[in-house]
Amino acid sequence: MLLAAGLGTRLRPLTATMPKPLIPVGGVPLIERVMGNARAEGAKRFVANAHYRADQVLAHFGGLLKVSREETLLGTGGGVKAALPMLHSDPFLVMNTDAFWLPGADAPLARMLELSNKGDAEIVLLCVHPRLATGFGRSHDFCLDPFGRITPDYGAPVIYGGVALLGKALFADTPDAPFSLTVLFDRAMERETLYGVALDAPWFHVGDPQALAAAEQHLS
Repeated sequence: MLLAAGLGTRLRPLTATMPKPLIPVGGVPLIERVMGNARAEGAKRFVANAHYRADQVLAHFGGLLKVSREETLLGTGGGVKAALPMLHSDPFLVMNTDAFWLPGADAPLARMLELSNKGDAEIVLLCVHPRLATGFGRSHDFCLDPFGRITPDYGAPVIYGGVALLGKALFADTPDAPFSLTVLFDRAMERETLYGVALDAPWFHVGDPQALAAAEQHLS
């Protein structure tokens, strides 16, 4: 499982002295909340992508967490591609470290794995109904149809929940340069092989100080 994080520029001044994954929410660092979601469903092996203040991430875990260092920013897709040699499973989960749900509230990762083993699903994304989202500024990202396919405009409006299940083969023809995972998502959507699973629990996105305050108020 790969844990991905951005620079956290919208969380300044908090990220002036620490990387976004270590920002505490209700006293628990974001990265640990995300790992808690995965551990609640049986995950045991983790790799973290890190660029900004990567040494702090290493120190926080006492060297017990594998870290794929990005000396230069590679984007969400390039960062995953660089970390592929460190990932043992295939397919694997990519989890953003700025969004989480309460462990035990739902078990969406198991449903994502189940869906990936059926039919023609190349990529499975965690989807969130807007009514369950805290800290998200847009109305929605795409739609989820009754068959579980993600479409641009047919089905229920949903938010990308920051978790993707995908295989290493999808990166075979990608550049050895910065690129976004949305390139792979868009390709799969065009092939009608992009699927989604809806989270059945409150979801928290911590992208700025206001969202952080909203999450902490809900958790208190």
